[in-house]
Amino acid sequence: MLPRPPIVVIMGHVDHGKTTLLDTIRKTSVAAREAGGITQAIGAYEIEVHPKNEPKSRASGTERGIPRQTPRDDFANNVRKITFIDTPGHEAFSAMRVHGAKCADLAILVVAADDGVKPQTKDALAAIQAEKLPFIVAVNKMDKPGADVEKVKQELAQAGVFLEGYGGNVSWHAISAKTGEGVSDLLDLILLASDIEATTYDPDAPASGIVLTTKFDKRRGTVAGVVLTNGTLRRGDCITTETAFGKVKILEDFRGKPATALVPSAPALVVGFEKIPHVGEVFTAGPGVTGPKPVERAFPTRQKEAEKPADRIAVVLKADEGGSLEALHGVIIKLAKTHPFHIIHQSVGDIYETDVKTAESMGAFLVGFRTGVDRAAQNLAQAKKLAILTSPVIYELERALTEYAQKRIAKEVRALEVLAIFGAAKGKQRVVGGRVTLGPVRTNEHFEVWRETKLLCTGLILNLQSGRQDATEVATGTEAGLLVETEESIRIGDRLVFPDA
Repeated sequence: MLPRPPIVVIMGHVDHGKTTLLDTIRKTSVAAREAGGITQAIGAYEIEVHPKNEPKSRASGTERGIPRQTPRDDFANNVRKITFIDTPGHEAFSAMRVHGAKCADLAILVVAADDGVKPQTKDALAAIQAEKLPFIVAVNKMDKPGADVEKVKQELAQAGVFLEGYGGNVSWHAISAKTGEGVSDLLDLILLASDIEATTYDPDAPASGIVLTTKFDKRRGTVAGVVLTNGTLRRGDCITTETAFGKVKILEDFRGKPATALVPSAPALVVGFEKIPHVGEVFTAGPGVTGPKPVERAFPTRQKEAEKPADRIAVVLKADEGGSLEALHGVIIKLAKTHPFHIIHQSVGDIYETDVKTAESMGAFLVGFRTGVDRAAQNLAQAKKLAILTSPVIYELERALTEYAQKRIAKEVRALEVLAIFGAAKGKQRVVGGRVTLGPVRTNEHFEVWRETKLLCTGLILNLQSGRQDATEVATGTEAGLLVETEESIRIGDRLVFPDA
């Protein structure tokens, strides 16, 4: 067994400085190139820490295809490697953050000194605790005028995290990722924690690790970003996950340089899977490795088409890679709780003419996350008046989807705007008055209660009146009184929406 460099996952709330911290460590400027200033796909990077803790990025483990140094050689030469996994901070990537935690030995929980503990801080902490990962707290942005370490300590204590010197044993360090203050000491803490954990690997075992990213390249085929945790990964090895199998045709280190072999804890790019594996799956590779019969994956290149319910807004999803598609899928599922979205198709890759034809045939529109749009697809979509929403920033897509749903509901769905509430509710029954914005509205009809863009509940019309006379149907533009039955109270300004059967 040989000593293995630590794999460290950096977690925390969006914009608390996770990528900036990596920039300082690696002496690069990845953050400036990230869309919207946030990391939107898991990246893995390897650095070397020299005796004076001056990290220098270097290709992981190979030079001219020959292993440069084993971890044991590094220890003997007083050179230490650390692999960092940079996980996205936006809440849409909760699942991806958990995937990152699965293969890590140690976590760095970044908390901004001027902002404190936020929802995604707690989310990251929950993922850390679920995986029982040892972790260090980095109190970042100490260069900010509003930095308040004591406030951070108190809020962490309220979240159940007690720092050293504040009634607990969780190591922490105050840093400024922007200026570099305290980063060298933070690396010392990482190495100390790694020594305590005493991570090792077997160089003769079949290679294994975690799939962090997946995408389909038109020229090279399926490309998987992985982190190796055991064994030696070689070009030519057979490689398998629970859902995919293939052969390592191309092996590259994290900087894209060709390699013939890599050892833990190296990040790598692997080309050769016959189909796209799931993000977060464990892989095994070696000369004699055989794969199980692949099962249908969650995000296939062509998913079985689903019928759209009549009262839903159909959507076709596209993303640049499997992890991004997983995140976009999660956003739609979240929005579908309060907006009438229904996913009918999803796949990895840019938006092409065939995707537009698929969407048109199902009465859907297209959403692309970090994807390009082919010119032919753009022209066809314009001719068919079919909407395409794209953005490299997930929260911009979320906002655009909310606005799109609101416009669709206002334009196309039969509805009544509530203008008055009469008397007090009697159990679940209440009397309301309103104007039919799009009709007709009929008695004994079920409806949804919408408040702005949120679906509150459903209900039933027990009685309908127009001009103080009972009516079975009220047309567009007509005012009406309704005796309804609902679980929730209705307010003036709410909209009663009548999904067509």
